[in-house]
This record gives sequence, C-alpha cells and structure tokens, in this order.
Amino acid sequence: MLRTRAKYHLGQVVRHKKHPFRGVIFDVDPEFANTEEWYESIPKENRPVKDQPFYHLLAENDQSYYVAYVSEQNLVADYSGEPVDHPDIPDLFGPFTDGAYPLHFQLN
Repeated sequence: MLRTRAKYHLGQVVRHKKHPFRGVIFDVDPEFANTEEWYESIPKENRPVKDQPFYHLLAENDQSYYVAYVSEQNLVADYSGEPVDHPDIPDLFGPFTDGAYPLHFQLN
C-alpha cells in the first residue's frame, strides 16, 4: 500500500525553485501520474524522482496563465502574501485569505 504525505495543501500558494512561476495547488497526486512522454521530455539531469507527490497548479508567470504539474522537490511555499491572478481561481476557491485560498466546493 502506498503511503505518501504531501508537504503542501490544496489552496496553498507555492513557487517553483528553478523557474520563475508561482501558483495555487488545486490537486495532488501521491506519486507521478502523468504520461511517460511528458516525463521523458524533461532533460534527464533535471528529471524528478517519480515516487513523491506531484502537484497540479493554477500557475502564472510574467507572460501568461496556465496549468502546471510539478514535483514536490521543485516547489517551495510562497510567503509573499500576494494573491495569484490566474483567471480560473474563482471556479475552485474562495477569496484569498491569510496567504491561501479556501476551497469553494466540497470534497467527497
């Protein structure tokens, strides 16, 4: 049985350690759950290990908004206190409060 504990939580604002983007976590996979093609597209020297949590983010950088899939080892908490402006945030979360976004819907 797989037992993984995610370091970050839904609604938390995080940023990438190496790339200039930040985002809000809207889903967590306990281990890698994307395609092999996606994984192989990452340069070998930068590929994260698969047996760690991977996070789905509503992400933003200076140029655009998008959805990102990032390993736990490549994220850090963002304590800037600044909201993320991704246009899909209101579909999933309530207003930015105390550095995070509360879920706007019930989980099963």
